[in-house]
Amino acid sequence: MSESGARLSALDRPAARLAAVGIAALCALALGYIHRDDLFSPDTATADAAADPVAICLAERSAEIDQMVSDGVVDETRAALFKSRAEALCQATVGGGNNAPPLPGQ
Repeated sequence: MSESGARLSALDRPAARLAAVGIAALCALALGYIHRDDLFSPDTATADAAADPVAICLAERSAEIDQMVSDGVVDETRAALFKSRAEALCQATVGGGNNAPPLPGQ
């Protein structure tokens, strides 16, 4: 037989190729659905920060320090020092924050 008259394999037909493209698209959609939280959830970072007691304590202390600066009680240099110390204070007061596991032996 000549090449133009040769019979095509079932895998060489347009319907088989269309089915393969459809299956690949379904796999991509399934992966997108499975990982939808990983791909489309920027709200989790803000929700985690809102639930973090250290972040809440630090925000409160920072607001108090900013109020002292606006009242003229302290200058910007001291405010920066107070804010750096406030982080250590909040970590110690709240118990470490960020739900970090304890160190071995503790």
